This record gives sequence, C-alpha cells and structure tokens, in this order.
Amino acid sequence: MHRSTLLLRLLALVALLGFAAFSSTAQPQISTDLREKIDKLAAETLAKTGVPSASVAVVKNGQMIYVNAYGDARIEPRTAATPEMRYSIGSISKQFTATAILLLQEQGKLSLDDPVARFVPDLTRADEVTIRELLSHTSGYQDYWPQDYVMPMMLQPVTPQKILNGWARKALDFDPGTKWEYSNTNYVIAGLIVEKVSGMPLLQFLREKVFTPLGMKSVATIDGEKLGETDPVGYLRYALGPPHPAPKEGKGWLFAAGELAMTAQDLAQWDISLIDQKLMKPSSYHELETEVLLRNGLGTQYGLGVSVNLQAGHRALSHGGGVSGFNAENIVFPDEHAAVAVLTNQDAARAASQIARGIAPLLLATEDPAAAQKLGQVRKIFEGLQNGKIDRSLFTDNANSYFSEQALKDFAGSLAPLGKPQEFNQVNKTLRGGMTLRVYRAKFAQKNLLVWTFEMPNGKLEQFQVAAQE
Repeated sequence: MHRSTLLLRLLALVALLGFAAFSSTAQPQISTDLREKIDKLAAETLAKTGVPSASVAVVKNGQMIYVNAYGDARIEPRTAATPEMRYSIGSISKQFTATAILLLQEQGKLSLDDPVARFVPDLTRADEVTIRELLSHTSGYQDYWPQDYVMPMMLQPVTPQKILNGWARKALDFDPGTKWEYSNTNYVIAGLIVEKVSGMPLLQFLREKVFTPLGMKSVATIDGEKLGETDPVGYLRYALGPPHPAPKEGKGWLFAAGELAMTAQDLAQWDISLIDQKLMKPSSYHELETEVLLRNGLGTQYGLGVSVNLQAGHRALSHGGGVSGFNAENIVFPDEHAAVAVLTNQDAARAASQIARGIAPLLLATEDPAAAQKLGQVRKIFEGLQNGKIDRSLFTDNANSYFSEQALKDFAGSLAPLGKPQEFNQVNKTLRGGMTLRVYRAKFAQKNLLVWTFEMPNGKLEQFQVAAQE
C-alpha cells in the first residue's frame, strides 16, 4: 500500500519448485518452454531474495494460460504455497477504488472534475482539489503512510475520518495539479466519496459492480483482520536476518487504498477484463489508462490508480502493492492481450517485481526465425571482445570506427574478468531507423549485462554496445 512501483524502460528488462499447477479443461495450454522458463525464474528469484513464496498468474492472447505457486506459504509449520491461496495485493487495490468512481460517473452521480468539497467538505482547499487529482496523486494531500514498516500508532484501529483529520487538514504539500506525489490519503478520500454517493460500503459496491460480474470469488478485505488459516502468513526481515511473522495493521488503516486480498488467478481475471474492456464504457477505460498531465504539461506516467508507460516498447498498465507482510506486482499489456500478476508474502522485498518483469518479455516475444542464428553470432562477438579481438567483416564502417584501439582495450579489460556467461538470451527485438534493434541479457555470477545491436538490412552490424544492467 505504501509502496508504488513505476515502470522500467526498454533497457531495464531485468525462482523452490512449483507445488500446484493450474489446471482446467477450458484453459489453453502453455508451451513447455514457456512454463519451464517461468518456473525457473520464479524459483531462482525466491532462492536469491529469500522471500518465502510467490503465486503467479499469466495471461497471453487474452486468456489465462498458467497459474502456479512456489515456495512456502507458512514457514512453521511448513506449508507449501498453492494457487488457491489469497495474498494481500496492497496498493493494487487502488485501481478498484478508481473503477468504483468511474462507474459512479457513468451513472451520472459524480464527475472526475468535481471538487472534493462537494462530497467531503472541510478538507484543506477541498473546493480546489478535484476527484481526478485524488486518483492521479496530483492533489497535494500529504501521504499518511510513506514508511515501509508499521508504526506503533498503526497497530491501533482508526477511522477514515481520523486519517483525514490528521493528514488532509494540513497545508497541501503543493498546489493541486502542479506535482505528482504518491499519497494513500487521496484514496481514503476517494473511498469515502464512493460510500457517500453510492449509499453503501465500498467493498459491497465493488462486490456488486466488479467482483461478482467478473467471477472474482476469492476477494476479501484484510482491513482489520489477518488472512485465514488456509492462506499465507505475511513475513518481514530485519536487514538480512531470518523471516518473522509481520504485525497486522489496525482496522481502518488500509481502507480504500490497500485493503484487498485475492488469488493471483482472480487478479489476472481482472486484468483480462481490462484487456477486453467488458465492465465499463470505453470512455471510462480511456480515463483510467490515460496519463494525467500536470498543469505545466509535464506527464506523470500515471493514470487513475495505475502507472502508464512503455515497457520494451509496449504500452503497459502496472502497479505494485505492499502492506505489512506482503508485496505484489501486476502488469497488463492491453494491446498485446497479455498480463502477469505476482503475489508474495514478504514486505519491503522486490521478488514480486523481479518475477513479473522477468516474465513480461517472455509474453511479448514475437516470432523471430533469425533469433537463434543472431544469438550465436552475438555471443561469438562478445567472446572475441573479451579477448580484445573483433571480426571487422561483420561490421559497417561506422561500427568499425567505434571499435578503436582504446575501445577494444576497454572491452577486454572490463569483460574478460567476468568469465563465461551463465545465460545469454535475446529479450527484445524492434525496428528503428531502418535497422533491426536486438537487445540481449547476459547473466554472470556477479553481474548482469545488457548487450544491444543495430543490424543493417544487409546483415552487417552498425552497432554493438554493452552496459551493466542495474
């Protein structure tokens, strides 16, 4: 809830065995190769990060193709994670609150451009702040939970009104619409607006208008109570120490901003509804998915409850979520009809993001008959550069001038100590400037590298560059 995840760009593409595979006679089959890659990525990431478990759901071609769980949902007594278990999704909940607002707008009961004061008066400059600014984090209301842990006061129950008394009656952090700053306070206000306008509790409204129509049967609220005995335990770590059960926030602190829990499969079902646009009007999806601009025209890379950006050249809607003991990542590629949802049971950890962003390029891969041959060529060139050598017949005049004596010396000096790569794979291919751009990821014991090439129509390489992958 208190952590938001912004999308990485093109060159930022960066798992314990699966215990229960998804099965349904109505579901399409996943290729063996893709399944093995997902399982390996999830198992390696859990092993590397020490996060106890992950639940993963994958959508391709608009259909759920794979759901699996990895690792331990509970450490003592040791209990294997299964896909039927619910995890807290944290701030991914915000897009559901935003959807509730959009549905009420469709009913003519409010407008995104209405001032907050129309529904929740007596807040700082509520007559100037709009609902759109709440949902896009451009309101200026101060965040009541930016910390990555649970403070003592948050162990006690609270009401939404008390949160607003403490944080939404302060002076704004900035003038409305002039900056982007993530704030959970915005969504507490939005949740109260939903309840006032609809005349029912937020969760009831979402069940009737969203979860039931979409068949999302596992959804629960964790605002006040932990998940059940058949669900995962949420864990935390102090530095690099062992995992400990995480404390539970007091009732009320997660309202409207991070209170939902569900299975990865149900979250992916929601993703499919975003792809198909089957719950709301097209205009509402446009509002949800369109980047909000500041008053000076600067883009925020955020819509209404979702980050909006490009990943590997593809439009992506994404959001991370973290509450005490849990962390999650959800990425949807609407134009490619693909999505990945990853839920984990340790807070302040990046495993969910790493798994999701590792799976994403696997879903976006297109048919590339020359990929294997080009990969072999690039690996051979890389090995040569580790030794300060290059076959200049493979390159254009421009590229050959780039590979000066100094360049070859630096390539060899910096790459040779890495030794032989553990993995070397193509992660992206696109066109630019009449050339083919291919991006590769080279994994070594102590470092990961990105290698990218520009190939001319005649097959010669105009560029071959290497950089560390952060």
